[in-house]
Amino acid sequence: MRINPGFAGDEVQTAANFAKLTDPNFAYTTFIPKGEEHVKVPEWLNDPIYYHNRGNSTFAGESSTMGDFSGLDDVMTENPRVIAGMIDIYGGWIDRFGIDGYRVDTARHVDAAFWRAFIPAILDRAKAKGIPNFHIFGEVSGGDHNEGRQAIWTRQAAFPGTIDFAFHQAVIDTVAGNTGTERLEDLFAGDVLYAGGETGARHQVTWISNHDDGRFGFYVRHAFPQASDDEVLHRVQLANAMLLTLRGVPQIYSGEEQGFAGIGNDQGAREDMFASKVPEYNAEKLIGSNATTATANFNPHSAMYGFLADLTHVRSDTAALREGRQVTRASHPAPGLFAVSRFDPKDGREVLIAFNTSTQPLAANIQVEVASSRFTALSGACPQAASAPGSVKITLPALGFAICEAK
Repeated sequence: MRINPGFAGDEVQTAANFAKLTDPNFAYTTFIPKGEEHVKVPEWLNDPIYYHNRGNSTFAGESSTMGDFSGLDDVMTENPRVIAGMIDIYGGWIDRFGIDGYRVDTARHVDAAFWRAFIPAILDRAKAKGIPNFHIFGEVSGGDHNEGRQAIWTRQAAFPGTIDFAFHQAVIDTVAGNTGTERLEDLFAGDVLYAGGETGARHQVTWISNHDDGRFGFYVRHAFPQASDDEVLHRVQLANAMLLTLRGVPQIYSGEEQGFAGIGNDQGAREDMFASKVPEYNAEKLIGSNATTATANFNPHSAMYGFLADLTHVRSDTAALREGRQVTRASHPAPGLFAVSRFDPKDGREVLIAFNTSTQPLAANIQVEVASSRFTALSGACPQAASAPGSVKITLPALGFAICEAK
C-alpha cells in the first residue's frame, strides 16, 4: 500500500503538497521516548512529520542533507511549515535580544532552497529591528577547501558569505608551509566565482585558527619542528597580519591573543581561557609567552595580545583595509614576496601591503598607482616616496610585513 498518497515528494515545496504528508513512517518507524513527547520548544518541533526520518547520514548524496547528524534528528527543511517556523525562531531572537549576526554551522547539510528563503527573511527582520549590517555566514567544510566549493553556497544558497576554508588553507600552505606565494594570488583570482564577484568575496569570513581545524601555531610547529620559538612567533604573527589586512571579514579564535598553539585539531584546540585542569593542555608550550594554560590567560601584555591589538587598530582606522577593493601586485613561485594594494572605497587612496614568507630578508620594486607618490607607514618600514612613477621599493625582514598608505 502506498504511504502518503498524493504526496508529490519534497521537491514540490508547497503547503498543499506537504499537507498530504501525514505518515512519518515512510523510511522507518519513528519512536519518541516516553516522557519526551513535548520536550521541544516550540511545540511543533515535537511532531515527527517535520523530520526526514531516514537514520544517520553517510554525508554523501541525498543523505548529506536528509540524514541525521550523528544521531541529531534532521528537520525536514523542505517543508514550508518548517521554513516559516525556523524564520520565526531565529527572527524572534533578533527581536528580543538584538542579535547582530548568525554563524550557521554545517550549512551544506541543509538544502539550498531553505537558505534562499531563510536568509532574506532574517536580513529583513534585522533591518526592521534597526540592525543594517547584520551578517549571516555559513560553515561549508569538507573536500579540498577550494574557493569554488565556498562560492557555490553564495550563489545557489544565497549566503552573503561563508567561513573561508580556502583562505585558511592558502595561508597554511604559504606561511605554515613551503608553497610559493603564487598560491595566494591564485586564491584571490578565484574571487570572481563568488556571488557579486570580487565585491562579494569581501564578505567571506577569513580565519587561520578555529575550534574544529586547530590553531595556526600547531600547523607551524608540525611543518617546522626545528623552528626556534622566535620563528614560530613570527610565522604566527605574519599569518595574523594577512588575516587582518587582506580581503574578508577576519575571525580571531579566542586564545590566539594569548599565544595558544594547540596540540591538534578539534578537542586539541579547545584550551580553557580560565585555569585549565587538562594535563594535555597544560603541557602545551605557548607562543611568545612563558605562561601555561594551568593559570588563567587574560593577559593584555602578552606578545600576541599587543600585536593583534595594534593591527586591529590599524584596520579599524583604515577604510581600505576593511572594505577596499584588492589588487594583487606581486607574488613568487617560491616562498618570498606577496603584495597587494587596497583602495579606500570613498577617495580611492591606495594602501600597499607587502609580506615576506621566506626566512631571508628581501627588497623588491612593487607596482603602485602613478598617483601614489608618497607613503606613510601604518605598520612596518615603508619608503617615504615612490622610487619612480608607479613603482616603490620595499625592504622586508624575514617573515616580515609592511602596511604603507599613500598620501
